[in-house]
Amino acid sequence: MRLSIIGCAGSFPGPDSPASCYLLEAPFEGRTFRLVVDLGSGALGGLQRVIDLRDIDAIALSHLHADHCLDMCGLYVASKYHPDGVMGSVPVFGPTQTSAFLARAYGLDEDPGMTNEFDFATWTPSVPMQIGPFEVTAVQVDHPVEAYAIKIMHDGKTLVYSGDTGPTEILAELAQGADVFLSEASYVESGNNPPNLHLTGANAGDYANRGRVGRLLLTHIPAWTDRAEVLADAKGAFDGPTELVSAGSTFEI
Repeated sequence: MRLSIIGCAGSFPGPDSPASCYLLEAPFEGRTFRLVVDLGSGALGGLQRVIDLRDIDAIALSHLHADHCLDMCGLYVASKYHPDGVMGSVPVFGPTQTSAFLARAYGLDEDPGMTNEFDFATWTPSVPMQIGPFEVTAVQVDHPVEAYAIKIMHDGKTLVYSGDTGPTEILAELAQGADVFLSEASYVESGNNPPNLHLTGANAGDYANRGRVGRLLLTHIPAWTDRAEVLADAKGAFDGPTELVSAGSTFEI
């Protein structure tokens, strides 16, 4: 798998990055299959620097906060009004009521909403499903809205993406043996952090350590958070390869 970081700013687009968006690519039936994981505020522009939007094969949304899904509205416009015609009914996997939520976000009637442009499906928690070459499992985590961590497997390799979540033992279990753990780390240990919302770098490092993951990638860091402190917190809990991701970086898994 090839992982491209399209956007990694936490909670809103930052000066150096759009909000959350990740592109996974892998060979499939003689071509490259492209799965977009989250499409947060500002990410659609960065995505176009990497691929043609018409080459998106499927989309996986971890939850329905704006910084993870709102650029679906822009993709809807690009599909509906593209001079070469509608892009096709791109599969979109997400939480309950994803279709209705996005229709309201763009001011559409829920019927048909965006259903001519996207084929919406709701996650079945903890049940693996096949999306092109990827085996994908979504597991519900701890956040103010319905939210999922996502495990993606291909050709013997595993990526676990935390999505947005407060501390939860679910991540320690899901990350077991993962080659890459892509974890949000919005908070620092020295902060007065609200519960049930986000992780610190130390939380991410702890889950990576207990899961014996191959590599820890830290993401979703807000513009006002000290990135160096997040990294230090994570390295204090995990002595394996650890780094902060940035928009435009790529990783082979």
